[in-house]
Amino acid sequence: MVIPARYASIRLPGKPLADIAGRPMVVRVIEAAKRSGAREVWVATDDERIRTAVEAHGHQALMTRSDHASGTDRIAEVAAQLGWGDDEIVVNVQGDEPLIDPALVARVARALEEDPTAAIATACHPIREAEEFFNPNVVKVALDSAGRAHYFSRAPIPYARDAFVQRRDILPEGFPAQRHIGLYAYRVSFLRRYGTLPPAPTEQWESLEQLRALWHGFAIRVVQCEQAPPAGVDTPEDLERVRRAFDPAGNCR
Repeated sequence: MVIPARYASIRLPGKPLADIAGRPMVVRVIEAAKRSGAREVWVATDDERIRTAVEAHGHQALMTRSDHASGTDRIAEVAAQLGWGDDEIVVNVQGDEPLIDPALVARVARALEEDPTAAIATACHPIREAEEFFNPNVVKVALDSAGRAHYFSRAPIPYARDAFVQRRDILPEGFPAQRHIGLYAYRVSFLRRYGTLPPAPTEQWESLEQLRALWHGFAIRVVQCEQAPPAGVDTPEDLERVRRAFDPAGNCR
């Protein structure tokens, strides 16, 4: 497993090192990741302060280039540095998600392991509110009959043509709208190829890097969850919410 962690953040500079019940946030993410059963957990960073903090708490970190175009490229560099084989499965957990569910991480990794035709696995959950469905900041995914991604979009997909003629403030009953959860598992063989793939036109317009894989014919297996996982940390308000989720002893409530 690899946890990308960059120091720079427009809204919350240095957030991987933000204190949560006595430990840096990135360390809290590592602790949750290890509870998933992962054999190895590495932090990939371009900042020595993050590396020092991770290693001071007894965990593993690698320095990576600062000019990667995407998180997937950073994961690929880690796989290359560590010499992982093509058949290895790598899970990417973001360094600002200290409340990530270890069971969900394990489910996504297992889904990829059990589907040899897929290069990537990820997750989704049902969208139940119209406001969320029509929000372009919410990434939607449409699935095929085998539980693989057909398309990802910021647009409202699928579109309930007849129902939305009548009203758009509620979603029709049984509507199969799914929100993408940004948790990924990759085969190392795919990571080795990713950097050589030209960007897809859809990727550039939607600003969604996973569309590059679909454009070039790679299958993405999608685990369907019933509920949304806890949100990550993007703002000072998010950080306070996460801090309240931990008790003084550092246990997640």
